[in-house]
Amino acid sequence: MKALILSGGKGTRLRPITHTSAKQLIPVANKPILFYAIEAIRDAGITDIGIIVGDTAAEVKAAVADGARFGVQVTYLYQEEPLGLAHAVLIAKEFLGDEPFVMYLGDNLVKGGISNLVEQFKQRSPNSQILLARVRDPGQFGVAELRDATVVRLEEKPAHPRSDLALVGVYMFDKNIHAAVRAIRPSKRGELEITDAIQWLIDSGLKVLPHIVTGWWKDTGRLEDMLEANRMMLDTYETDVQGDVDEHSRVEFKVVVEKGAVIRHSTIRGPAAIGSGARITNSYIGPFTSISAGTQVINSEIEHSIILENCLIEDVGIKIEDSLIGRNAEVKKLNEKPRVYRLLLGDNSKVGLP
Repeated sequence: MKALILSGGKGTRLRPITHTSAKQLIPVANKPILFYAIEAIRDAGITDIGIIVGDTAAEVKAAVADGARFGVQVTYLYQEEPLGLAHAVLIAKEFLGDEPFVMYLGDNLVKGGISNLVEQFKQRSPNSQILLARVRDPGQFGVAELRDATVVRLEEKPAHPRSDLALVGVYMFDKNIHAAVRAIRPSKRGELEITDAIQWLIDSGLKVLPHIVTGWWKDTGRLEDMLEANRMMLDTYETDVQGDVDEHSRVEFKVVVEKGAVIRHSTIRGPAAIGSGARITNSYIGPFTSISAGTQVINSEIEHSIILENCLIEDVGIKIEDSLIGRNAEVKKLNEKPRVYRLLLGDNSKVGLP
């Protein structure tokens, strides 16, 4: 079997971070989201992976390289425009051949991985198997309707959903999907929808089976989902302090302090992760916060946030909370008169001021 990971797309819901960075490389618990997908596929016994890339191809290639560090072999497939999930399958035909494959959206997280899904697909031998989860707002997703434990209808973001079963973003296919993606036409939004391709399989009398998630999964396309995924992953960690923590500091509950990190006169209250080379001085890092490598936090308080690499957060008088701060950013108090807010913000930025 092979695997296809989608790591293109523009990540519009996470701008301005994604103006300059691939959304799949934003870290959750200090690990890029894309890495979780690669590891889940590898752990399911699949080592031949194609990654669909777009405008951020260079960044994705720099992070993943040839896949050897994960124990897999990676082939990069360029998609000029994000024209739909079915279009990704269309352009990957040469790589995939006639082998069955798993397709995994690179910004999704599935607790426990996909090994059970892959094994079930091998045992049941359907033409397609799709991962589903019950959600509160199914109209925001592709929605599946089941009958006799078989998928009979799929709709993409329906106004009146027929069920609460949403497509999670992990799919299994045999070679028949290639005929399906060639047969369908673009939707109203100009994309080749994977839901239409799967519906074509159903209408052609082929078997599409569901696999319903019993744990949690996250589509990390929005800030609130990214923070929730960070919270969920941090909560699975156990305390592991390899960095330099002085006697005046406290490390409480589930805290990971990577080698090379320095903690001085500070409290780190987990679940939390402090990356290599980070330095925390006279500060409080509260639960569900990940501080990436090289970031400095001085005389400040942070909670329930994701801080990316090489940031400087200094003398902030009010706790930073529910935030995602991009690489090389500076947030600090200026001791100047008159007192003002001085901002340099990219497009689609959001700032909450007291």
